[in-house]
Amino acid sequence: MSLPTLRQLAMQSLLEDQALAISALDVLPLDLFSTLCREVVAKRRMEVLKAMVQAWPFACLPLGALVGSADLEILQVTLEGLDVLLEQGAGPRCKLQVLDLQNMSLNIWTSGYIAMSQACSAAALTDKPAANHCAALREEPSFRIFLDVTISDGPWDCVLAHVLQWAETRRDQVQLCSKKLQVLFASTSGSTSQIQSTLGVLHLDSIQELVVDDFWHHKTLESMVPYLTQMKNLRKLSLAKMKMECCSCILENLLKYLSEVVLHGNRQINECEGFFPHEKLEKVFSQLKHLRLRTVYLGDLGPGPLRALLERVSGTLEALAIEHCGITEAQLSAILPALSQCSQLSFFSIYGNRMSLAALQNLLSHTARLRQLQRGLYPAPVESYDHECLLYGCEVNKERFAQVCVSLVQILRDLQPAHKVQICTYSCTGCKKNQFYNLAPSDSWVLTEEYSLTRDFNYCGVCAQE
Repeated sequence: MSLPTLRQLAMQSLLEDQALAISALDVLPLDLFSTLCREVVAKRRMEVLKAMVQAWPFACLPLGALVGSADLEILQVTLEGLDVLLEQGAGPRCKLQVLDLQNMSLNIWTSGYIAMSQACSAAALTDKPAANHCAALREEPSFRIFLDVTISDGPWDCVLAHVLQWAETRRDQVQLCSKKLQVLFASTSGSTSQIQSTLGVLHLDSIQELVVDDFWHHKTLESMVPYLTQMKNLRKLSLAKMKMECCSCILENLLKYLSEVVLHGNRQINECEGFFPHEKLEKVFSQLKHLRLRTVYLGDLGPGPLRALLERVSGTLEALAIEHCGITEAQLSAILPALSQCSQLSFFSIYGNRMSLAALQNLLSHTARLRQLQRGLYPAPVESYDHECLLYGCEVNKERFAQVCVSLVQILRDLQPAHKVQICTYSCTGCKKNQFYNLAPSDSWVLTEEYSLTRDFNYCGVCAQE
């Protein structure tokens, strides 16, 4: 058995005597801080951990990479150390500015003190903040906490609740930041209060990705929408599985709001329809790059709001998905000119919507002009299914689909799109399958991907009655 190194012996001595470990922090070599902290957390030496927070010689303490986001005791001790730091000021060695609770790779703790010294999540608030927001971002508080936040109707996350309560009482000293915010609700019970209590504490400028999923009632969405005005660095917006009663009115107003406030320079809107009467709204979403609408019913809405939104994000949008949204051919035709202006678009998906072969050909003629587009996912035209099957979810008719594929080969020959075109077909909901086909060099369509469906995509009238 190999003998322990002097470093290992020193660590063992420090961990056995908490008073010695605390007193040694003032002279501890920088390259030992990460190693000691890992051992302190693993062996639950809480007093040493609290002292290490007050003497941390790096700008960022990436605690989330070390313990995840479920260790409430470690978090409480860490925040106690921060309390002392905020009240008494930093010591001669302490450079701590950011507590990072995001789940990250453990590599940062094993790559040496140089990697630790270069890690600071404050720089990740926004990669390229909008010019008119730079001044505001420079007005930083003395401390920031980063974590990914999920608001849901499940059991209240004890760690999140503790951080929210702690940060709320220290607003003048601490900024609570979240790059990714998820709002996931299947009911309305308590949802409004949870949304307001969480978003009221978060620094909304820090949010770059917003996921809104599984809303049953418009009241839940209404409670969240006003906070959108402050998400000035939002880049990814995903709305999924919004129920019909929510979509009919709420979504139209939301799309109108988005279309009116993005890419307006410093112009302020004095009044907006729907949720925003008599509010002055500054530009938001000026860096929107990803927009995803999935199982968000659009069939009853006019095309104006979506068309206007696409026009205003045409210079930044890189990924657009409108999937299983019931979009009509009339709506599609109305937004095609705006879609053609999205010069930065690299990914486009519109499968799951009813579309004739003529409409698909028209769509392809527009997307073929997008030189940055690399991949497009399109639905198999309605001619691929039996005539009595009016909605997607029914099983594809292989003979009809084969005939459609021949026509598609000729269409793509004529258009010569630069991006990879994939066509999606559906089996009945009982089989719960959909398939993606690629065009091979031999001009034959090859099945490349197959996915299981869920009941959320139940479009077959026959299956729906079962």
